[in-house]
Amino acid sequence: MSQPRIFPLGDAALVCEAPPPASLECQQRVWAAAEAARDWPHVLEVVPGMNNLTLTFDPLEADRDALAEHLLTAWNAASKARAPGREVQIPVQYGGEFGPDLQAVADHTGLTAREVVQRHADGEYVVFFLGFQPGFAYMGGLEAALHAPRRASPRLEVPAGSVGIGGEQTGIYPATSPGGWQLIGRTELPLFDPARRPPTLLQPGDRVRFTIAGMHA
Repeated sequence: MSQPRIFPLGDAALVCEAPPPASLECQQRVWAAAEAARDWPHVLEVVPGMNNLTLTFDPLEADRDALAEHLLTAWNAASKARAPGREVQIPVQYGGEFGPDLQAVADHTGLTAREVVQRHADGEYVVFFLGFQPGFAYMGGLEAALHAPRRASPRLEVPAGSVGIGGEQTGIYPATSPGGWQLIGRTELPLFDPARRPPTLLQPGDRVRFTIAGMHA
């Protein structure tokens, strides 16, 4: 794997960024380096992202150059070995009012709507990182045949639980919000609950399978 680029972000943060494409091996390195960095002196926050890791630190106490060296060492020492995450099954009502863009995805991919649903449900996905809103899991593993661009005009209101496709990824909106992903279904499972510990249903490294709870025209 190519060496990452490590660069400052302001006076109190460092970013470790690997070149694309996103891959499970790269995310495993992100997770391992993040786990190591959480125990380093003067590191205030560790934020894993897609192909990148950001550290914030106390600029009055930390040596930024030494921290960058530690970060590169941790990245290179990371191995593919990682305890597998949980397998989480998510029931989905596909199509109809629950997935208004299902037919658009079918038209783009050249598949039937039923084939899109079956292929989406047959896949196994890995949570790469959480972002955008609390509990929103960016997942890798979407079959290339299902890749579809985001909508040209984002919706002002996407219902909570909506399952969508955006480019090479699939994801679930934990809360009602604007969004531009192609919506193919919806789940009733709560993805984010502040009273739950941890509050997010999905965590980086978890393996996700979607099950067909229903399909609507």
